Amino acid sequence: MFDQSIIGLCFFVFLAVVFNCSLHHIEEGHVGVYFRGGALLPQVSNPGFHMMIPLLTKYRSVQVTLQTDEVKNVPCGTSGGVMIFFDRIEVVNILDANSVHNIVRNFTADYDQTLIFNKIHHELNQFCSVHTLHEVYIDLFDQIDENLKTALQKDLNDLAPGLSIHAVRVTKPKIPETIRKNYELMEGEKTKLLIATQHQKVVEKDAETDRKKAIIEAEKQAQVSKIQFNQNIMEKESLRRIVEIENAIHLAKQKSLSDAEFYKTKMQAEANQFLLTSEYLDLKKYEALAQNAKLYFVQDTPKMFMYEKGLNDPMVHSSVDTKES
Repeated sequence: MFDQSIIGLCFFVFLAVVFNCSLHHIEEGHVGVYFRGGALLPQVSNPGFHMMIPLLTKYRSVQVTLQTDEVKNVPCGTSGGVMIFFDRIEVVNILDANSVHNIVRNFTADYDQTLIFNKIHHELNQFCSVHTLHEVYIDLFDQIDENLKTALQKDLNDLAPGLSIHAVRVTKPKIPETIRKNYELMEGEKTKLLIATQHQKVVEKDAETDRKKAIIEAEKQAQVSKIQFNQNIMEKESLRRIVEIENAIHLAKQKSLSDAEFYKTKMQAEANQFLLTSEYLDLKKYEALAQNAKLYFVQDTPKMFMYEKGLNDPMVHSSVDTKES
């Protein structure tokens, strides 16, 4: 009875161990691939709990979300023979879940070692071998990221469709200490030159600003002077026009008076032509003689002499024809 209990307990323990080895789970963002006897099985499991034959079947969890692979301490020889090292190169990539089985079958579950890590070493050395240290370290350093990304993606499109490179980040490489110090000195001199250049630009900008201010002030003064000049001209022109208008008014007034006097004289002359007849003139003559003259009658002289008194000028003689009485 005791032996049966021990056997039952051992059988139960065995079943528990088998069940525990058979049950496994796949995390979210991953898929599971299975190997039996080293051969890749066609099934691919989704996240969750799954069963498999223990001891005979093994599984690998493959990430299908965005991940970052780090390639560290990559040596690189420049065209000048200087050996430099890149401490860390980060490759951001993502694997399509539908392409997992084909990629694992062709490149194993550690596909990133072949398709990314080894490829980074190859492409980076290709780049360094055709460029100088100065180009790799300074001039073309900002282009390394994009060049690596383009080269990786081009090969992946042919070898492993479904694996996409989103970004590549490259850290500044390590260079020999003596060369690094020379670059630091050179950068220091460049910084001084840049500061001096910027200072010169500031001085030139200040001078340009002062010049523009002077030009603006001169233009302002010129415009003010022009406005004042035009204003004086307009004032003088207004005064001239006022004088012209006043002269025109005066001239018109004088002309009107002259015309009126001329018309009056003309009318008077015309009236006199009708008034001063010979009879009227004789009448006025005799009236004047009767008032202002004395008559002397002489036998021998058939003339009458008139002496007008009360005149300042010398004696005036007038004669008229008379008959002897």
